[in-house]
Amino acid sequence: MADWETAIQGKAVLITGASRGIGAATARLFAEKGARLGLAGRPSDALQAVAEESGAALIPCDVADFGQVEGAVTLMRDRFGALDVLINNAGVIDPIAPLAQADPDAWARQIAVNLNGVFHGMRAALPVMQAQGAGTIITVGSGAAYGPMEGWSGYCASKAGAIMLTRAAHLEAGEAVRVLSLSPGTVATDMQAAIRASGVNRISQLDWSAHVPPEWPARALLWMCSAAADRFRGGEVSLREDDVRAELGLVA
Repeated sequence: MADWETAIQGKAVLITGASRGIGAATARLFAEKGARLGLAGRPSDALQAVAEESGAALIPCDVADFGQVEGAVTLMRDRFGALDVLINNAGVIDPIAPLAQADPDAWARQIAVNLNGVFHGMRAALPVMQAQGAGTIITVGSGAAYGPMEGWSGYCASKAGAIMLTRAAHLEAGEAVRVLSLSPGTVATDMQAAIRASGVNRISQLDWSAHVPPEWPARALLWMCSAAADRFRGGEVSLREDDVRAELGLVA
């Protein structure tokens, strides 16, 4: 076992969007590694199941509402005495539609979750971590932040904003608080199934075998909670990079 695999043992970790996919895989791995977990999300049977399986505190929370996110952070402090790690993972792919046809309310909701939700997490967590003199905030980003894709105007725009928020937060956080982002590549999740079903843009045409399992980004997030990933502070870890995969012990 690598030294970084014990980095979150005993740490208070809050994960948003943990009902399935990357968030659920991360909750399971972090529980196995001894984290004290809180899972923040809109109530669902799926989220309840992950919380029960991982022994996590289930925190009803819509990340688009700052008051609810602030409440989740307060609950973590009350229950565990600290907030050591925040993983801003919650995100939605809908609406997948051309700009000329996209529903404005659905588009606004996508921005509220994918971009405002990241800000809300940072805004709630940063003062707590700065006061306690330590902490890690990780954004789950996307390669969509760096190039436009047909039908994904809201997703691309929100992910581009999220990486800029990450960079800004790094500049403001101070030396004690680590802020960084993960670009996981295409992952075999329910979101990827929705993309495939849409038939829109080249990502929907990828063979399912091209997608990595959600356990890969979960392992990357574990590594990113340690000093081993400090060279990426203020930037982004890409699971597309062979040297990153090799460092994590991941093979295709």
